[in-house]
Amino acid sequence: MKKGLIITLVVIGLIVLIAFVSIKGIYNNMVDKEQDVIASWSQVENVYQRRMDLIPNLVEIVKGYAAHERETLTAVIEARSKMGGVTQLSPEALNDPQALERFSQAQASLGGTLQRLMMLQENYPNLKADQQFLKLQDQLEGTENRITNERRRFIKSVQSFNTYIKRFPQVILANNFGFSPKATFQATTGADVAPSIDMSN
Repeated sequence: MKKGLIITLVVIGLIVLIAFVSIKGIYNNMVDKEQDVIASWSQVENVYQRRMDLIPNLVEIVKGYAAHERETLTAVIEARSKMGGVTQLSPEALNDPQALERFSQAQASLGGTLQRLMMLQENYPNLKADQQFLKLQDQLEGTENRITNERRRFIKSVQSFNTYIKRFPQVILANNFGFSPKATFQATTGADVAPSIDMSN
């Protein structure tokens, strides 16, 4: 009788230990994947901030050659201002698809006005030859490439996290431990159509 009780207790103890180790492993994986999403987002913010920092210098150089292009210059300044000089979302906002969508639309608007600003060089040969402008243009192009790459990494880390927490048995633990799917970038409306840039103004 005693021997049977001891075996039962050992079996129960082993089951509890295995369950604990499994739950701990799943929980730690969710934490690791969530932290990867947050770190990937920080890199996205970093390159967006770099772009924001280039804008005032670009505007000043263009202003020196094309001061009468007020509409374009004002549009760039206003788009940057709408961003509030801030390119950050809190980690909690990554759970809110609408917050990420608003952020993404503001960045797309800023990108569109920057495109118009860069196109002004076609009408101003002196601007096209300005070494400082060319250097900033290269930095901006490099930054745009980095934005694309960091967004791609962010999307992959979100996909990995969201897939992991939706699988069984992780979905049960995710709900109990407060892990919810992260928002990711969606193509903005009209992104599949190349923008037309009117330089006649």
